[in-house]
Amino acid sequence: MSISTALQGRKALVTGATSGIGKSVARNLSRQGATVVLHGRDQARGEAAVKEITAEGGNARFIAADLADADDTLRLAAEAGAVDILVCNAGLYEFTSTAATDAASFDRQIAVNTRAPFLLVGALAPGMAERGRGSIVLVGSRAARQPAPIGAAYGASKAGVEVLTRYWAAEFGASGVRVNTVSPGPVHTEGVQAMLGEHIAALDATNARGRAGAPAEIAEIVSFLAGPASSYVNGAVLFADGGERSTLPA
Repeated sequence: MSISTALQGRKALVTGATSGIGKSVARNLSRQGATVVLHGRDQARGEAAVKEITAEGGNARFIAADLADADDTLRLAAEAGAVDILVCNAGLYEFTSTAATDAASFDRQIAVNTRAPFLLVGALAPGMAERGRGSIVLVGSRAARQPAPIGAAYGASKAGVEVLTRYWAAEFGASGVRVNTVSPGPVHTEGVQAMLGEHIAALDATNARGRAGAPAEIAEIVSFLAGPASSYVNGAVLFADGGERSTLPA
């Protein structure tokens, strides 16, 4: 485990931080000295994640909230308080055909993946701007640029994230607040494992590296975008996908 002080004195809010990429992001930011507010829906999982961080000497707490609910999302922002780093990682995906995606499913995906970051940025970025510093990192998806026969609603919700990145970079950049997105390719997470089951090995054939990524690898990129080493990076969408293939290998 590497320890750094690059983010000493900074406070971060990470959504979807009880598993997968979000949990790795929270731990990585803590290891660099940040005080971390973890978000999730499950209190027990949240408390367990906080214990892991504090066992390493970090400073963390957990707030439960449902990002599909606008009022609960704003409550999360209020309870988190002033933050220097916002990582919008929480995501909802329902990979179905357009005909099989009803209005409720579409609304859920847009609410969690696009509206929740919009509300959190609206609530927290002005404070960053007043203080003259801040970093917002959104977690996108290659689904925003690589169409598939299913998952159109999810792809649309993540395309919205990329558009918002550029708008917010323009809106807040002059005030010292940077906004960037990391766009992962396939990553071995608990959610992906549950979705693919025995077909999980197929992920390793989807890119030029010949393997899917690990949550910790994405967390390193998020920490780079959140920290001072990326001080001149603003409005960028950083692809972390191992190198896309146009077709799968035979």
